[in-house]
Amino acid sequence: MSTAATRFTALDVFRGLTVCFMIIVNTPGDWDVMYAPLKHSDWHGFTPTDLVFPSFLFAVGNALSFAMKRWETMPRSQVVWKILKRTFLIFIIGYLMSWFPFCKLDDQGHLVALTFSDTRIMGVLQHIAICYGIVALMVYFLGYKKTIGTGLFFLVAYWAILALFGVPGAEYSKTGNAVLMVDNWLLGSNTVCRGEDGFVFDLEGILSTLPALFNVIAGFAVGRFVQQKGKNHEGLSQLLLVGVGMLFVAYCWNMAFPVNKKLWTSSYAVLTVGLDCVILAVIIYLLDFKGTWKKHESQTRVSEGKHQASYFFLVFGRNPLFIYLLADLGATLLCTIPVGDETVYSWLYLHLFSRTGAYFGSLLFALWWMMLCWLAGFLLDRKKIYVKI
Repeated sequence: MSTAATRFTALDVFRGLTVCFMIIVNTPGDWDVMYAPLKHSDWHGFTPTDLVFPSFLFAVGNALSFAMKRWETMPRSQVVWKILKRTFLIFIIGYLMSWFPFCKLDDQGHLVALTFSDTRIMGVLQHIAICYGIVALMVYFLGYKKTIGTGLFFLVAYWAILALFGVPGAEYSKTGNAVLMVDNWLLGSNTVCRGEDGFVFDLEGILSTLPALFNVIAGFAVGRFVQQKGKNHEGLSQLLLVGVGMLFVAYCWNMAFPVNKKLWTSSYAVLTVGLDCVILAVIIYLLDFKGTWKKHESQTRVSEGKHQASYFFLVFGRNPLFIYLLADLGATLLCTIPVGDETVYSWLYLHLFSRTGAYFGSLLFALWWMMLCWLAGFLLDRKKIYVKI
């Protein structure tokens, strides 16, 4: 396998791990009975689940570093049009997905349409679209060094904004932070999601886009670094050291600016980038140096003439958008279709999976749904169908 192909494989595996874990944490049988590592932190703090979304953004930036080579031979107007079109399409798909199934049952059991004023404007894909569009334009017009410098500036500026414009003494609290104030002012309380305690707070807010841009920029920088260093131990060691160094910075920063996924604090952004660097370094090591994930040659052919145990994650990584939409929209349909006084989603959990125990059954439900999504991705991969925008 060529160097470029191998690095794409490592990126696909990284992306696939993220998608796989995302489905597991997003579709438990019962949200009230989840193992602690599969829950987001309540406010300050960090759990493994809090790494999923920033890893998506990191992968977006990593892929962007490869796209830059194609842009070098294209007219400027064409590049800008591609960036803007992709940004718009991802955003509108995310918005329509949050609107789906476009209707709901009222208190009397009547089916009523969901109006625009009742829909959530922001969301995961919308956030990804905005971050991708901004960083892609920055990289194209500002260049590498200025983009990195701007990303670092965003981290410090965001810290200053929350410290100066939040409620004095409660700048980083659930109800006194500047992120909440900006979102309510720009979007209105009806178009943002509600926190676990019922308070209005959008997990993918507008102001918190600033530090999230750093995750994409860091992913771009890492992708560029890997392309320049190639497959050698020195480059891999440097990537690992950068990751560990960022973890140290994040934990030091946490003392003044707490790690918080819902606020997407700057310390959280640095922490997640550090973890992603370490994870990507481990994946590259296993794929390219150790060969741990490669199967014996006598085993079944699975992917492009290569025999890899990593193929399970490659299925997710090669069709991430399709599988993400399938997992989310499919689960929404299961939660919408009634079976007596229950939905299909709750019926399956209560009457089948919960028989193994509340917590374990909830996890089994998530694993079952994840495997169904994997099977759909596997069939597409066998037919060489890859859904891209």
